[in-house]
Amino acid sequence: QVQLVESGGGLVQPGGSLRLSCAASGSIFSIYAMGWYRQAPGKQRELVAAIAGRFSTNYADSVKGRFTISRDNAKKMVYLQMNSLKPEDTAVYYCNTNPAQLGPFAGYWGQGTQVTVSS
Repeated sequence: QVQLVESGGGLVQPGGSLRLSCAASGSIFSIYAMGWYRQAPGKQRELVAAIAGRFSTNYADSVKGRFTISRDNAKKMVYLQMNSLKPEDTAVYYCNTNPAQLGPFAGYWGQGTQVTVSS
């Protein structure tokens, strides 16, 4: 049974920082590129950051220079450091494979973690 458990969200003022964590289960975690996705109310889920198994990274233009994705394959963890947060970053954040729902994660999304950026 696979699981992706996101944590670390919360309420933060504009300009603040948060670090999101994603704990993954499954013995083959390290072979998958992973991503952080977000979904704001009334909008489609979008990929904001991705990291390959060999640690190359990609970012959506909207977060480039502010967010940093990283992973620890030994711990089966994926992280998202978010700095200089803006109100438009408010969303539920999810981690998943990139592309989403690959292999044993087919049909799976975790519960996500809410990030609210507001003064």
